[in-house]
Amino acid sequence: MDIPNTWAPLLVSAVRDAILYQENLLKGEALRDRSDDEEHLLQLSQFFEFIKEEYKEVEKEVGIPLEKIL
Repeated sequence: MDIPNTWAPLLVSAVRDAILYQENLLKGEALRDRSDDEEHLLQLSQFFEFIKEEYKEVEKEVGIPLEKIL
């Protein structure tokens, strides 16, 4: 899959936001199957690390430093 460089910052911030949402969800008491949500958070975190590495390859072309997105 090819993601346009102009969408790369959006992808980084969207995955980061998904992680923050999932973390907050895990703090709640209303979860039915906590292990599924914990597994989902783990997968999101691993994906986030991958996305950040991929972003670093196009960072100069995009013109927005990764640290500024995070």
